[in-house]
Amino acid sequence: MALAQSKVTAQGQVSVPADVRRRLGIGPGSVLEWDEDDGRIVVRRAGCFSSEDIHQALFPSKEPAPRSLDEMKDGIRGRIRKRHARD
Repeated sequence: MALAQSKVTAQGQVSVPADVRRRLGIGPGSVLEWDEDDGRIVVRRAGCFSSEDIHQALFPSKEPAPRSLDEMKDGIRGRIRKRHARD
């Protein structure tokens, strides 16, 4: 059963019903994100990502290789040097 319904205007605009705005915590200036998930369109407030979403974005194919503390420190040190290097 649908939570609410909206009509699309001739300009392609959609009004978000008040109940949905309250549930999502959105108001004027809020950004909505449209996504496709198994043939369904999902609308959500932008910036609302689960830890699983973030993990999939960072590691899409497999788990990262384990690193030692020294390897991580060396990687951070190298990245900082590269980022702040003077040309």
